[in-house]
Amino acid sequence: ICGDYVGMSLSKNIALEVKNVSKSFRLPTEQASGIKQAFINRVRGVKGYTEQHVLKDISFTVEKGDFFGIVGRNGSGKSTLLKLISQIYIPDSGEIIVNGKLVPFIELGVGFNPELTGRENIYLNGALLGFSHEEVSSMYNEIVDFAELADFMDQKLKNYSSGMQVRLAFSIAIRADGDILVLDEVLAVGDEAFQRKCDKFFSSVKNDRSKTIILVTHSMDSVRKYCNKAMMIRRGKIVAIGSPEDVTNEYSLENLRTPEASRSSQTATIRDFRIELLSPQRISQTQEVRVKISYTLAEKQPHKVHIWLKDLTRDVPLVSISSPVYNKTKNLVIFTTKLDINNTDIRVFPSIQDERQHIIYAAPEDICPSFIVRRVYNGKKTENVSWALLNMGDKASWEDEV
Repeated sequence: ICGDYVGMSLSKNIALEVKNVSKSFRLPTEQASGIKQAFINRVRGVKGYTEQHVLKDISFTVEKGDFFGIVGRNGSGKSTLLKLISQIYIPDSGEIIVNGKLVPFIELGVGFNPELTGRENIYLNGALLGFSHEEVSSMYNEIVDFAELADFMDQKLKNYSSGMQVRLAFSIAIRADGDILVLDEVLAVGDEAFQRKCDKFFSSVKNDRSKTIILVTHSMDSVRKYCNKAMMIRRGKIVAIGSPEDVTNEYSLENLRTPEASRSSQTATIRDFRIELLSPQRISQTQEVRVKISYTLAEKQPHKVHIWLKDLTRDVPLVSISSPVYNKTKNLVIFTTKLDINNTDIRVFPSIQDERQHIIYAAPEDICPSFIVRRVYNGKKTENVSWALLNMGDKASWEDEV
């Protein structure tokens, strides 16, 4: 059913399910100055617009109690996805199933009137969120205290600074009683003291298993701190979904790998980085993969080597694995594992991370080795399953040779 929003056919543990959702927009390229020009354009087959495909067959589920992060570079389709979930947009195809009351915090302060006072805007915004006059009155003092604007409530909103307006809007929004909260970059509001309040609030929400949070952000620290699951979108498609560590690493890898300036800045931290595939370039699912990595740090610091593997055939991420902590400047490590996978091509993406899991070096793609895995029957049938790598962590080992 195209663009269906229901809450009946989900299991009790699922808060949100997005099934094969696509969304596109028509961007005008040529305007007809009159009926004659419009007729000529139609005869020539000139549509007057181009089709922009923002989301392409997106599917995922969010369980109840999840703090689910969505990341991606600008223009990847994150905000469009949130607006589809929030019923602001209707999908071209697919369906979105919501199990519970959903409250979107996409545009804080929507509905504020600059000619009204702060007090009047609290009642106005509260009404837009579905609160009665009595309900707003009962929570009015809490809203004002949280926003720290008691001395300004009888001033017109147009005299507020932008930070004051955002604080007031956020203080009203968090009073909404919803099962699913949809947040679009609203964690970075206000000054440092107010952000500490927000941090305390979201930490409490994270521990409340009756609440489900969907957060879009460019802050990888927020994803690591709050989220228990995360997803990355690139050009309208899901390219990574799983643990916050894996997804944030992939996001950081993408941002470090693309700009030349970022690549050159890494050479000040890491020198003589080399990666070599020790195993054959063609292996079976019964053979070991061995990768040797050597590098020199500019200064001694605790760090880890991180390996991320991508299934090139299916264009999907597999898993990522971190080494033990090393604390030397000159390093040579060997990564070994067996892959319960067959009939695919795989590329190895290594990086160096500090103790807080922040990437300090990401190997450029042109030096990352690839290999192929092919099926060997050995007298018994083997399944062609790409996600068997999810258990690879128990089969991987690291050797420190320096």
